Amino acid sequence: MIPADHAAPSPLRTFSPRTHARARLICFPHAGGAAGGYRAWGLDAPWDIEVCGVQYPGRGDRFDMPPATDLESLLDDLVPGLTRGRTGEELASTVLFGHSMGALVAYEAARRLAVTGRPPGALVVSGQPAPLRSRGGALHRASDAELLADLTRLGGTASDVMDNPALLEALLPAVRSDYRIAETYRPLPGAPLGIPVTVLYADDDPEITADEAAAWAGVGTGPCAVEVFDGGHFYLETRRADVLPRVFRAVRAVLPETVPAWPSTP
Repeated sequence: MIPADHAAPSPLRTFSPRTHARARLICFPHAGGAAGGYRAWGLDAPWDIEVCGVQYPGRGDRFDMPPATDLESLLDDLVPGLTRGRTGEELASTVLFGHSMGALVAYEAARRLAVTGRPPGALVVSGQPAPLRSRGGALHRASDAELLADLTRLGGTASDVMDNPALLEALLPAVRSDYRIAETYRPLPGAPLGIPVTVLYADDDPEITADEAAAWAGVGTGPCAVEVFDGGHFYLETRRADVLPRVFRAVRAVLPETVPAWPSTP
């Protein structure tokens, strides 16, 4: 836990600031992922939406930090930086997005923000069963070879990483911690969300079924929209031209008809 009188560096990374942004999309990576995975999203975003990637501890420019061992400690690390310097109005025009494990982190982060009375405007989740339908697993206790085989199966790790044994060895502790968080996840206590939820998934993704996607409707009292795309677990890349407009539409939906621009992330 970070002491109240000590502000930790922000976990948010903005690769293409939007000076006149009216809304912000905060993206939570999948297991083994990093903020840089959303660099292209930031570049492709329209003029009025600023995209931020969340940098988990233990990777990217936070590589020197130990990875989180459970979801609550990860939220302790991340959530304060999501709100620092932001008014309630700005948070109302902020949408949280998460893919796979990142969907669970984004969901629980939204719940924490809601408890403070400053919830985000909406939540978009991708490629992950609803919290009460989480499948669990034991790969976080498996050998390095078995863990790498699962990364290969899912196909979301860049080939230059998979073909670099030294880099893989350095990244495996963070990957294993992410798998532990995802596989041991149970919904944390708390009230249901009261914000819109959008659920995206792919029809050939072995990690989620249509029923598991539809079950996200039970996480809150707000509207829940579900949309399916062609592809596998990492359809976000293969179908990016179709996925991004859908995500940005969910972001724009939280904006009132007239809303002033707010300062870009430093």
